[in-house]
Amino acid sequence: MTLTLDAIFRSAEIDPAQIQVIRHSFVREHEDSGLRGIHADSSDEEILAYTARQSSNTRVFPAVPPTVWVIFIKEGGDRARFWAVVRNVGEVSTEGPLRQFNLEVSNELSDLKNRLVIGWRSPRAWRLNGPTASQYPVIEIADSQPIPFPGFDNLVLDYPNLQAIMREHRYASWRTALSSVIGIYLITDTLSGRHYVGKADGSDSIRQRWSTYVANGHGGNVELRGLDPENFRFSLLRVFDPSTPTRTIDKSESHFKIALDSRNHGLNRN
Repeated sequence: MTLTLDAIFRSAEIDPAQIQVIRHSFVREHEDSGLRGIHADSSDEEILAYTARQSSNTRVFPAVPPTVWVIFIKEGGDRARFWAVVRNVGEVSTEGPLRQFNLEVSNELSDLKNRLVIGWRSPRAWRLNGPTASQYPVIEIADSQPIPFPGFDNLVLDYPNLQAIMREHRYASWRTALSSVIGIYLITDTLSGRHYVGKADGSDSIRQRWSTYVANGHGGNVELRGLDPENFRFSLLRVFDPSTPTRTIDKSESHFKIALDSRNHGLNRN
């Protein structure tokens, strides 16, 4: 039985009847509008801006497009690789042949970004309604390129980074490294500049402690409740191999002392 895009949509609770699917191709410049296209090295911001500009001709692009747009990028042959789900907040302006839309990137299907590849059956079609696209076959779901662990000394993470590390396949080696150590870590609230020191010991690894922040934003600590975790920055002050807790890994005594001296609050277990 062939896996189709419909199964992907349904697993994410996306109703195919309420969406449109767009496939971008790499092109330097559009002949009809003279607008710059996208290329293999285009940033996410450039792709989003490109997607937000659509034709004013309602025979080319619907007068009232759906709220949810699922975006793919054309690959060789009939392949198309998933880029993102975006939500149409509304039309902003119309200038001659083009309309400008306010688009926001959604977290829906974000774990499949650059991993999901489908077969695009209609080579001349760049936009499809959801029910039609949902019947297109899934060719592969490939793991993202793994990102090497940078070492404990170089680990400074903002909250979105921490969320990605605990959830995404490409950070598997990071989770393994964080699971292998206990120790003392620093949380900085970049909004207020205040510092919070916590520790992972006993049966808790650094990974287990930091996973609680991903789960609820405050790790169970009263002093962090009510603060916006999006402003948190995580780093390690001192880490130990739990099988030999007297052995420090990658952290110097001077680094540890300076970081502790700069704190505003010492928390026993963040």
